[in-house]
Amino acid sequence: MPTAPAPAPSEAFVDVASRLGLNFQYRSSHTSKKYLLETMGPGVALFDYDNDGRLDIFLVNGAPLTDPTPKGAIPQKTGPEYWNRLYHQKPDGSFEDVTEKAGLQGAGYGMGVAVGDYDNDGFEDLYVTAYGGNKLYHNNGNGTFTDVTAQAGVGGEGWSTSAAWVDLDGDGLLDLVVLRYLVWDFSDIWCGEHKEGYRSYCHPDWFQPAAPLVFHNNGNRTFAECAQKIGISKPGKSLGLAIADYDHDGHIDLFVANDSMVEFLYHNKGDGTFEEVGLLSAVAVDIDGLTYAGMGVDFADYNNDGRPDILVTDLANQRYALYRNDGEGSFSYASNTEGLSRITLVHSGWGVRFLDYDNDGLKDLLIAQAHDLDTIEVTNPNLRYRESPLLARNTGKGFVDVSADSGSVFHQAWVSRGLAIGDLNNDGRLDAVITTNDGPAHILRNETPTTNHWLLLKLIGHKSNRDAIGAEVHLTTASGQQWATVTTASSYLSASDKRVHFGLGQDKVAQKIEIRWPSGITQTLSDVKADQIFQIDESVAAASGPAGVN
Repeated sequence: MPTAPAPAPSEAFVDVASRLGLNFQYRSSHTSKKYLLETMGPGVALFDYDNDGRLDIFLVNGAPLTDPTPKGAIPQKTGPEYWNRLYHQKPDGSFEDVTEKAGLQGAGYGMGVAVGDYDNDGFEDLYVTAYGGNKLYHNNGNGTFTDVTAQAGVGGEGWSTSAAWVDLDGDGLLDLVVLRYLVWDFSDIWCGEHKEGYRSYCHPDWFQPAAPLVFHNNGNRTFAECAQKIGISKPGKSLGLAIADYDHDGHIDLFVANDSMVEFLYHNKGDGTFEEVGLLSAVAVDIDGLTYAGMGVDFADYNNDGRPDILVTDLANQRYALYRNDGEGSFSYASNTEGLSRITLVHSGWGVRFLDYDNDGLKDLLIAQAHDLDTIEVTNPNLRYRESPLLARNTGKGFVDVSADSGSVFHQAWVSRGLAIGDLNNDGRLDAVITTNDGPAHILRNETPTTNHWLLLKLIGHKSNRDAIGAEVHLTTASGQQWATVTTASSYLSASDKRVHFGLGQDKVAQKIEIRWPSGITQTLSDVKADQIFQIDESVAAASGPAGVN
């Protein structure tokens, strides 16, 4: 689609967290022992838990640590300052803390969050990952949640990070994939120089990788762990997780971002099992054949050729890894040719999403940035521990860093971690929430001045899972075509709005919207007007037909 030639406007994004009543503070409980756990969180979710049409915000929190913390200890939340938090969006756009009423205070040292309606009752449920045991909260539909972890059988052990709800076998029920980072405990290991101010957090090479957990949805609100059975079982140092059908065979695939080891791409064989094909597909290492500190990931079609591409964030001096999907199951390392190597070399990235922030029809990049080592400036004076977010505009001929001209938030240094996107005020421009380690959460409201048009699609599955997670949407306008996958996963430890957003440029109508539902049903709608939130229900009576309602 054509690109808008104008440069990015000033104040494209504005931090409105304090103005709207979001006063969260993540507690990482830093100690003198430099436990690696302290550096990693937290995640955030944007979802509409009460179905009032407005996105709400869930934020994961840590737990108190003693100095030293006993080996084998499982930290627990002991006071309100350590609670996870649920903020309900009121009709005026401000947020109110409803954590206690909702029953979501939480337990353990929190990490990430995944959103999905696992029982297809029309209300979004929450899965919260942590060190020492995860929690599944069932949405009761009345503003409250119930901890059903034990009866569902999805607690897990060890250090869990990102998770994703996705129907792995096409039975219409969301399964749950849970990544784990390392085999780790509170052993007192000294890393860095043995002098004051130089002790640092240990590199992941010090620890053994951990295998993921995969929970199959039994359909009766219980799950069965099946990672080994279905082949999603390679031990990794796993942090980021994203889904897409990269080879268009009708079966959803998974990409796993690993820290300082090869990345994983799990190909869905269509028979209920998966095979790991990262090396074979050329997404396991960078262009020099080297591993890197894979952290956040997104899996989306940035160049509008119909094939989902992959972007992985990592640490400074490594370059963020962009893999262009060439078809036939293979990818090309495109960081150099698309301009990302130059603009990311000295940066460290965590949460990341492709998003069309200016509605010109091309997916741009928003990335939460900061180093993991608070001593990095002592050992590497050219690098920074705290960094501003990165906004990279897709010009159609590569990405350009437009952060400096896009608002004051891009001139503030944060220890950023999680990132989730969604249209918070339903104005057709995608907003974002960024979390920080041992700091506040930021709401980046999109105020980009533009005359470009947009569509926000809410898909409702009937034969497919109700959230339509895994559905592929193909949109055609007079100017060109775009593709998107319905998902709440990707980024880092975070969950984004399940609604699918398209920027339409100057086109006022989507000539055609084609949907391939997870059930295999295909559905086509014609001449859908722009600038609206449009609901599409899966048509189970026919392969196509008018099933959209405004």
